[in-house]
Amino acid sequence: MSGPKSLRRAAVVLAAVCLLPMVAVALAAVTGGSDTLEHLADTVLGRYTRTTAFLVLLVSVGTLMIGTGAAWLVTMTEFPGRKLLEIALVIPLAFPAYVLAYAYTHILDHPGIVQSTLRDVTGWGPRDYWFPEIRSLGGAAVMLILVLYPYVYLLARAAFLQQSATSFLAARALGKTPWQAFLRVSIPMARPAIASGVLLAVMETIADFGTVAYFGVQTFATGIYTSWFSLGDRAGAAQLALGILSVALVLAVLERSTRGRAKYHGGKRQEPMAPIQLTGWAKWGAMLLCVIPVLFGWVLPAIALVIMGLGGEQNLLSARYRDFALNSVTLAGVAALVTVAAAVTLGYLQRLDDGPLSRISTSIARLGYAVPGGVIAVGLMVPFANFDNALDAWMRATFDISTGLLVTGSIWLLVAAYMIRFLAAALGAYEGGQVAVNANMDMASRALGQTAFGTLRRVHFPILKPSLLTALLIVFVDVMKELPATLILRPFNFDTLAVQAYRLASDERLEGAAVPSLVIVAIGLLPVILICRQVRRR
Repeated sequence: MSGPKSLRRAAVVLAAVCLLPMVAVALAAVTGGSDTLEHLADTVLGRYTRTTAFLVLLVSVGTLMIGTGAAWLVTMTEFPGRKLLEIALVIPLAFPAYVLAYAYTHILDHPGIVQSTLRDVTGWGPRDYWFPEIRSLGGAAVMLILVLYPYVYLLARAAFLQQSATSFLAARALGKTPWQAFLRVSIPMARPAIASGVLLAVMETIADFGTVAYFGVQTFATGIYTSWFSLGDRAGAAQLALGILSVALVLAVLERSTRGRAKYHGGKRQEPMAPIQLTGWAKWGAMLLCVIPVLFGWVLPAIALVIMGLGGEQNLLSARYRDFALNSVTLAGVAALVTVAAAVTLGYLQRLDDGPLSRISTSIARLGYAVPGGVIAVGLMVPFANFDNALDAWMRATFDISTGLLVTGSIWLLVAAYMIRFLAAALGAYEGGQVAVNANMDMASRALGQTAFGTLRRVHFPILKPSLLTALLIVFVDVMKELPATLILRPFNFDTLAVQAYRLASDERLEGAAVPSLVIVAIGLLPVILICRQVRRR
């Protein structure tokens, strides 16, 4: 029983760590006083709320339409290039939204390729024509839609594949057209999965900082960073963080509830669903509808980034860039190992003892994915900064020694933030693989004298290698892309590729920002390829 007892202790510690930033944000917000809150309400709170809500609305509608429509077309119809497009539609997941923002600014901004060519061809001056402003709320929404629609696409496609063909065929036999059968039968049956994908996209939208900050769109995410660093108003930052935390937790509960009802679209398939053979203009229209998100979601941005990088005068082989890459890989590697180890601890405990402790600990661990990185950073910074200051004051008064900042500004605090943020993703990958481990294997192993940890090492790990590798890669790449937590918590003079890209873009050196951005995207392709392979197998 020593194994389960130690797992229980570890689970309590992990749950406490995951809960700490949320509790710290709530306490800092409550103790901040009403004056700060009234000042926020009179100045920026209304603008932050309207902007964030409108951005969420645009992204929700965009990801719903593109993700669901593309999933239906590649799953239920046959048209030229379908097999290639069903994989290509997933690739935008490898692109952070802020990287797309840099690429499209280079293409569409006033000095960009498109407008420069337009002026050269027409002879117009800068005030002689109107052109959509890329650095706007609408532009930020488009960037987020292009990288987040795969969440809806993947879940909707899985739901369509699991549907019984007889339901759709029955609707067709009753005189419904394929379009009517899609709207009245397929969509309602897949609704839980689609809603889950949209809610995941919404949570990522609320958490986004790099895109909205670069485009000058004032949301809660940018407000937290501005209040903390630019204005030095920690109470205001905490109260803004509490507001966004409340919304994020509600979304997390909704996402879990919709995923719990996702079995609604399941059931036995009485017969395989034969793809509808599209002909004439319909097949070319379907292909065009699927090509558009692929073209704008990663083909054009990738080409633009490569062209920008060639003229960026940023040497990836220089000592400076080697340090950026080493810092990024070190952080991502350590965070991935720690996060997956935490996921295995919680997941295995729940398998051994599915009691209140394991269920509560796992539920708390899942909440981190809904919490923006900036909120987690503020929630960790407040208590540990107070601890460091109190310890330093006591050491000065007692021993006349300054301890400085022991925890705040350390790599380990940053790793803790990453673990809290991405533990839910690692848990999902681990639990998905754990389904393949039959309970009889555990009983046979224990009957042969293996301890709980021996069973985990000798039975579970060999079977779970693909799932554990997937979890490691997903967390690794998510950490590589994470920006707000890194900006707030990174140690002094410790910059990563994401921070370097953000700094160069903030200085309007977009060609230079393309170089670290391309490295981030290249690394992000690894888990996307794994996801595509799993989709193909299924």
